[in-house]
Amino acid sequence: MKKIIVILLLSSISFAQQSNYWQQKVAYKMVVAMDVKTYQYTGKQELIYTNNSQDTLKRVFYHLYNNAFQPGSEMDIRLQNIKDPDGRMVTKVKVGDKEVKESRISKLSPSEIGFLHISNLEQDGKIAVFKEVETILEVTLAKPILPGKSTTLTLDFTGQVPLQIRRSGRNNKEGVELSMSQWYPKIAEFDFEGWHADPYISREFHGVWGSFDVTITIDKNYLLGGSGYLQNPNNIGFNYQEKGIEVKIPDIQKTLSWHFIAPNVHDFTWAADKNYLHDVVKTTFGTTLHFIYKNNPKIIENWGKAAPQTVKLMEYYNQIVGKYPYNQYSIIQGGDGGMEYAMCTLILGEGTYEGLVGVIAHEMGHSWFQHVLATNESKHPWMDEGFTSFIEDLGTNEIATKKVDNPFDGAYKSYVNLANSGKEQPLSTHADRYDENRSYSIASYSKGELFLTQLEYIIGKENLMKTIKKYFSDFKFKHPTPNDIKRTAERVSGANLDWYLTDWTLTLNTIDYGIKNVESATDGISKTGISLERIGRMPMPIDLLVEYTDGTKESFYIPLRLMSFEKQNPTPEINRTTLQDWTWGNPNYFFEINKPKSSIKKITIDPSKLMADVKPENNSFEVK
Repeated sequence: MKKIIVILLLSSISFAQQSNYWQQKVAYKMVVAMDVKTYQYTGKQELIYTNNSQDTLKRVFYHLYNNAFQPGSEMDIRLQNIKDPDGRMVTKVKVGDKEVKESRISKLSPSEIGFLHISNLEQDGKIAVFKEVETILEVTLAKPILPGKSTTLTLDFTGQVPLQIRRSGRNNKEGVELSMSQWYPKIAEFDFEGWHADPYISREFHGVWGSFDVTITIDKNYLLGGSGYLQNPNNIGFNYQEKGIEVKIPDIQKTLSWHFIAPNVHDFTWAADKNYLHDVVKTTFGTTLHFIYKNNPKIIENWGKAAPQTVKLMEYYNQIVGKYPYNQYSIIQGGDGGMEYAMCTLILGEGTYEGLVGVIAHEMGHSWFQHVLATNESKHPWMDEGFTSFIEDLGTNEIATKKVDNPFDGAYKSYVNLANSGKEQPLSTHADRYDENRSYSIASYSKGELFLTQLEYIIGKENLMKTIKKYFSDFKFKHPTPNDIKRTAERVSGANLDWYLTDWTLTLNTIDYGIKNVESATDGISKTGISLERIGRMPMPIDLLVEYTDGTKESFYIPLRLMSFEKQNPTPEINRTTLQDWTWGNPNYFFEINKPKSSIKKITIDPSKLMADVKPENNSFEVK
């Protein structure tokens, strides 16, 4: 009986922050018909929405993403005003003697724009009042949805696929006909913070966990791939289990219906083309990989070579993060660059082999952080892009023929350049509201990645890797927040880390330490005094390496008092001395070593180079 009480107590402590956790639930059923001549589609949607919150909901919101691809939209105006618009969304034109960047959206004709319009919206058979506000649909419900209750929302929708400007659209530069991402009326997320009905301005998405039952009717000559599991492989005109084998169909049949079911996802995406090839790779760890790409002789070899590397990457991600929970994943040529979606990614298919594998490594990595953990990437893009970049760099280094000592070196250089440029904004900035795209990209990808790499420096590599696994295990399918990764690291290591989360994500405080002075100590013979200084506002524990003229080495560790923690020696082959902890209130630190100054060859702060010091030139003292 005592054992049971202890277990229950530990469990309640471990998950105390989740004791009041809830999330909404949805079940979509959609029937869609695509006209490949006009690139317009019609559909019916039935949505069962379950309100698991404590709030009574009188309104709901949907995203209508395709409406962003119209001249004069908020996305278009943003492109025309931001200093460094996305190069894929603008064209360069000559105006007099000057070259200017022109929004591609602003030049779309009526037959090239995107749109998504709603009609016949009903709640449990009763008419609901709605209003389209560009990319957001505001719905006043026929009756409130009480806590714990479900309701059925039905609607008809009509859409037009835009000429591809960014991610979603038709007829991209590689000739892919249909890249159908964010194409349907998508219910907005409602959580403990309220509604997340963000207009579609530039990037990043957030959605409600649920199931999708989708039937797509399209010209019989098209092959489809995307989210979910195909339910009718024997009836759609292609043997979907093999590579590009077409089954004869009576001429009278001009269209085919593809039926997909995607369980426990927050998104549904598909792509279609008349000239797709389809490779299937079954793995030893239970996930079947699908590779869908254009029948282009220039790329077939690269895609074939990329398949076994993709298997290695997924197996590695399973080991270091946690098991990918779905039975299939598709890599599809479509889109521009690369973008992650539920159970699939749309990527460019041309370019170098190395580039192809690199994009797959990144976009597939999102499956763990965006499509299983599903942080709000609009509010916290660094938790998705940064953490994905972390496992991407580890993964590509793992499968590389020639490995590097620090696969994160590029991320450190990018962050330091941004921090010293004066253009950095806090990681708490909404993804759409950065002054420049460059600032967003470096903050989200590089500084977000460094959040994890520096955790290795702060709590040790073993604790970091345990943290990542526990974070995934505890918060998969739960939309974690920044505090959740911090608390997980604290539970694993025992360190206090609130200072780290606050300074790194909510402020522009930087790390800058220096060796201020190295001098003979008071006795002038047997000891050396070393003075350090904290120049930046952000504190850190300090690893310090002393190399002596006789070839020996000695390390010193200065704990940070804010942490109430001592890290294990990361280099056990080198003798380490743990010194008195360093307080934040004192910018200076002095200690002595039991060797004369004449015996010292070099002193280095952070020999691992895992601390993001923005001015590393004063981190070492060397006797010339």
